[in-house]
Amino acid sequence: MTELITADAYGVLTEPGTLRIERLLPGPIDRIWNYLTDGELRRLWLAAGAMEMKVGASFEFVWRNDELTDPPGRRPDGFGEEHRMEGRITELDPPHKLAITWSDSDGVTFELAPRGDQVLLTLTHRGIPNRGYMLSVSAGWHMHLDIMAVRLRGGNPAPFWDSWARLKADYDKRLPA
Repeated sequence: MTELITADAYGVLTEPGTLRIERLLPGPIDRIWNYLTDGELRRLWLAAGAMEMKVGASFEFVWRNDELTDPPGRRPDGFGEEHRMEGRITELDPPHKLAITWSDSDGVTFELAPRGDQVLLTLTHRGIPNRGYMLSVSAGWHMHLDIMAVRLRGGNPAPFWDSWARLKADYDKRLPA
């Protein structure tokens, strides 16, 4: 993709079970790196949790999606107020690459590349085991990255849960069955 990447750009399957989403974000690169690695900044768009910046280090992400936007929208049945996940850093090249384990899949990689005064973030989620999980994480990553993009630009993001539900339906139409 090019500089025409927008905040609402949909993810694509690069192979079965692998989702890639790109966002062009306002830089500099160190700013975006901090939004990925600093738990206090990451909680504004994804999940809280401290990360020791070394390969092999374990961490815990804590999601509180109701706190990401005001209002949060209607939380779907089956989702709690909080979700936790243990992970581990598998690759680290500050401020260009962070790869982590992700429950029930082969992991997630964040890659950052400067593009003038902006930064191209490429997220790749590998080994997604089934279509239901694919639809949930596609909509989730899309919405979480949209929130980060809006926050980096000083705006107010759309209600998380309402947008997530719409995106999940969109991905159901876009991704092969």
